Amino acid sequence: MINYLDNNQIQLVGTIVSERTFSHEVYGEGFYSFDLEVQRLSDTSDIIPVMCSERLLDGFDYHIGQKVVIDGQYRSYNNMENEKNKLVLTVFVKEIRVQTEADNELNTNEIILNGFICKKPIYRTTPFGREIADILLAVNRAYNKSDYIPCIAWGRNARFCERMEVGQNVKVFGRIQSRQYEKKLENGTSEIRRAYEVSVSKMELDKAHDEVPADVAVKLTNNEEQIG
Repeated sequence: MINYLDNNQIQLVGTIVSERTFSHEVYGEGFYSFDLEVQRLSDTSDIIPVMCSERLLDGFDYHIGQKVVIDGQYRSYNNMENEKNKLVLTVFVKEIRVQTEADNELNTNEIILNGFICKKPIYRTTPFGREIADILLAVNRAYNKSDYIPCIAWGRNARFCERMEVGQNVKVFGRIQSRQYEKKLENGTSEIRRAYEVSVSKMELDKAHDEVPADVAVKLTNNEEQIG
């Protein structure tokens, strides 16, 4: 059995770039969302949405510009938009602390997922001949819930994904990346939105668990998840 605590792990080192806003309450505990800017090795950065409980933020020196280290999990949930389900992704914080000099050697954006292929990977090439594969990974968590995480693989990993079948168990190593795109609206206008995915650096098949759990199979049958 896959350990729910080990199959979804993420660590981010970045800068808070938004005010925290109230999201929801569960059993009397409030949760807040904010954006974290995470630098890439290049001059660009990713803006990643984060969800954190008020318990962890109580007494924490929260302000825009604060540099932090976050450990947690990548979560998904459905949000109704124009009578359609939209897949919303966020980092669920397990621990947050102020960044120190000792953290300078940490990887600023690292994620490990162990889940099941729940749609046939889509393999394609760009106009410049670069190979890409889109993957949707179902990652189980406690209480019969699953998170559906879009991933993107490149080059040799993309060719590897082309041969994968629905139900295969795969372990993914990579980072969360954000990208902007233009969304055409039904009224004829358009707006700039941000999409998120896991950029895969390494993949491993786990043949010992190549069977989609029943609860995941049911969700895949009954849900039309849309990204973007």
